[in-house]
Amino acid sequence: MGPLFPLGTIGEELNMLIGFIIGIGFGFLLEAAGFTNTRKLAGVFYGYDFVVLKVFFAAAITAAIGLFLMNHYGLIDINATFYPKTFWIPTLIGGLIMAFGFLIGGFCPGTSICAAVTGKIDAMIFVLGAIIGIFGYAFTYESLWEDLRNSGKMGRTNIAEWMGISDGLFILLMTIVAAVTFFAVTRIQKKVTDKHDYQL
Repeated sequence: MGPLFPLGTIGEELNMLIGFIIGIGFGFLLEAAGFTNTRKLAGVFYGYDFVVLKVFFAAAITAAIGLFLMNHYGLIDINATFYPKTFWIPTLIGGLIMAFGFLIGGFCPGTSICAAVTGKIDAMIFVLGAIIGIFGYAFTYESLWEDLRNSGKMGRTNIAEWMGISDGLFILLMTIVAAVTFFAVTRIQKKVTDKHDYQL
C-alpha cells in the first residue's frame, strides 16, 4: 500500500495482504450501505436518492484533507504516493461511457462485483459484459484504441498546480463545493420524492 510499499517499509506479501483485507472491508461496507441495490445507485440520475454521491464525495474530501494534513506534519510523503499520468481525452470519454453504463445497468464496476457475490443475476450479467468489454478492448487495442488512449497527454498532473493554486486552497474550495452540493441535492431529492412515491 502506497507509500509504504514503494518506500520499502513493508514487503510485497504484506502489501498484497493489506490490499486484500481493505478490499474485503470495502465490499462489506458497500453491501451494508445498500450500494448493491440498483435502484439506490440509479437514484442519483433520477433525483430520488443521492446517498451514493454524498458518500463518495465525502470519502474523497476526507481522504484529501487527511493526506494533506499528514503530508504537512511529516507523517507521509505525498510525493511517494502513486497516481497515474493524465490523458484527459480518453478519461473524459471513459467517464461518459461509465456514466451511461451506470445509468443503464445500475452498477459501477465495484458495486457490480459485490452484487454478483450476493447472488444478484443482473449483476452477474453486468460483470460478464464488463469482462467481454475488457477482453474486447485488449484484443483490439493496437488496431482501434491506441491512438485514442494516448491522446490528451498531460503527464503526472496535480490539478491544484494546473490551476495555479495551492493544494490547501484547492481542498478548501472542493470542501465548499461539496457542502453546497449536499445542500442542493438534498433539496432536489425532497422535491422529487414528494412528487413521486419512490420505494427503495
